[in-house]
Amino acid sequence: MADATDQAFYDRADAHIELSNEQLKTCENLGEVSASMMFGATRFNAWASARNFKSGAEMADAREAMLKYFCDQYRMMLEDNLDDHINNFSQYMLVKT
Repeated sequence: MADATDQAFYDRADAHIELSNEQLKTCENLGEVSASMMFGATRFNAWASARNFKSGAEMADAREAMLKYFCDQYRMMLEDNLDDHINNFSQYMLVKT
């Protein structure tokens, strides 16, 4: 994940989250908004990855390595964020104790 001093990384992530929060104003289904955000991330990552290759065949040869990389990164980031929400549940969810 990005170094904690890389504020631009977090600013870009926050911009995506803000867009999803805006979408929740017209689509009350949190799962649908979450799925759209995840689909957008995968589509962008596939496009960004394709830019590194000269052909579809070359990209196909690297497919498993790309899947491993993106799945490992997603899992690491999700674990970090799940732990953060577990440890700060009352603060993030505004639960009165």
